[in-house]
Amino acid sequence: MHGDDQVGEGVPAELAVFLRGAVDGRPVTIASSVCAGCGGRAFCVLVNSSGAERECSGCGSRAFIADSEEYWNEESWEDDEPCAAGCPCGSEEFEAAVAFSLGDDGSVRWVTVGMRCTKDGFCGIYADWKIDYGPTDHLLTMV
Repeated sequence: MHGDDQVGEGVPAELAVFLRGAVDGRPVTIASSVCAGCGGRAFCVLVNSSGAERECSGCGSRAFIADSEEYWNEESWEDDEPCAAGCPCGSEEFEAAVAFSLGDDGSVRWVTVGMRCTKDGFCGIYADWKIDYGPTDHLLTMV
């Protein structure tokens, strides 16, 4: 882990380490996905190269990760239609966390979505995209 990293409550340790290893050398803030409706931490997730949308396995509530909703439309999908994330074991249910890579000024520069399979613990990076606008503080709460 980088000395300036911040890992939020509830992020599985192996997923935090995996995310840290998958991003560049910049400091990161890692936050766990938690359903606002029921507090659940298991999700089915649709992903493409420009975003991710999660659906709570407990209550079915849906939420976009970071700024995904802005790019979640058929025009943006031309050759990149979202598909269900899947584990090599066949499961489609995950714990999710996001690593926000931070620039020198503390703004979010990159969003990396990591997931840990609830069935076998496999960790993977399922989506990541660059942020090239500001301000970005609102993204840190959209996990």
